[in-house]
Amino acid sequence: MRTHVVAGLLAVVVGAAAVAGQVKYSPPRLADGHPDLQGTYDLATLTPMERPSGTKAVLTAQEAADAEAKVAAQTEAGRRAINANRAAPPKGGDGSVGAAGAVGGYNNFWLDPGTSYTIVNGERRTSLVIDPPDGKVPPLTAAARQRLLSRFARPTSDATESRDPGLEPAGSYDDPERRPLGERCLLGFGSTSGPPALPNYFYNNLHQIVQTKDNVMILTEMVHDARIVRMNAEHLPKTIKKWMGDSVGHWDGDTLVVDTTNFNDQTRFRNSTEALHVIERFTRVGPRVLLYRFTIEDPNTWERPWTGEYTWPATDERLYEYACHEANYALGDILRGARLREADAKKK
Repeated sequence: MRTHVVAGLLAVVVGAAAVAGQVKYSPPRLADGHPDLQGTYDLATLTPMERPSGTKAVLTAQEAADAEAKVAAQTEAGRRAINANRAAPPKGGDGSVGAAGAVGGYNNFWLDPGTSYTIVNGERRTSLVIDPPDGKVPPLTAAARQRLLSRFARPTSDATESRDPGLEPAGSYDDPERRPLGERCLLGFGSTSGPPALPNYFYNNLHQIVQTKDNVMILTEMVHDARIVRMNAEHLPKTIKKWMGDSVGHWDGDTLVVDTTNFNDQTRFRNSTEALHVIERFTRVGPRVLLYRFTIEDPNTWERPWTGEYTWPATDERLYEYACHEANYALGDILRGARLREADAKKK
C-alpha cells in the first residue's frame, strides 16, 4: 500500500515539475562537453516585438488556434494568382504600405511572415518583449527623441539610416546616396542579422548555427550576414567598430551567452547609438528547439534596459543564398530610366 502511495506522490511531483518547466532538458553534446546548438532554425512567428495595447500576455491554445487560422485564411487569399491583364495602379499607388512605394508588391506566394505564435514554457506569447512586463519597449530618452526628430528633418546619409522598415526618413528612396541599408543589400532589414536576431515578419527567416571550440558562427539567410562569436575572448579595443558589433561568448552551464559591444554609428538598431550593448542567451530546451533571450541596453536611447525572448524551432528546410539584386544592379537600371525620362521631357 505504502509503495503505491509513494509512487503516486512521486508521479505528482514529477508531473508538477514538468509543467513548471523545472525538468531540465539534457541536450546532446560536442566533444568539448558543451551543448550542441548546431542546426538550421526558422525564426518566423506571428508574435510581434511589442504587445498590442489591451492584449493579454498569454493566449490560450484555442485563442491562438483561432488567430492562426484567421491568418492562414488571409494568407491563402493573398496567394491567389494576380490578373495579368489588370490595369495599372492609380497615380501615387494603391495604398499598400512599405518599401514597395505604395504601388503594389509581391503577392503572398512570395512571403512567409509566420504561421504560429511563439511558445515559451508552454505559453503562447503575444510579444517578444517580456521586460518591461507590459510587453512594450521602454520610452526613449529626451536626447533620443530629439535625435529621432532631427533624423527625419534632414537628408539622410549612411550614418543616419536604419535597418527597421518604416523608420527610414522621408525621401530615403529618392536618390542613390540615401537608400537604406537593407534596400542596398548591406544588412538584412529589421535586425534579422542581429544582434539582437529578430524576426523580420516578411520572408527568408532561416538562421544556421555552426560551432567549434573557439568560435560560433550564426548565418542569416537574409541578407547574407555571418556573425562570428569569439569564445572566451576579450572585446576588441573600443576604437574598432563593426557593423554587427564585436561578439564574444562564454558558457553559463548549458547556455551560450553572447556579449556584443563596439557597434558602429551606421546600423542604429531602433535609433540606438554606439553605446548599444546586447547580451544574448541561447539554450537548447528540447530536441528541436532553442530558447533565445536578448537584453538591450543603451542609456543614450532608452530610459531603462529591456529584455525579450522567443523560441527558435529547428527546421529541415534548406538555407539558400540570398542574392539580393545580384549586386543591386537594379539601381543602375533605375538611374538609367530616370535619365531617359528626363531626356524625353526635354524633347517635349
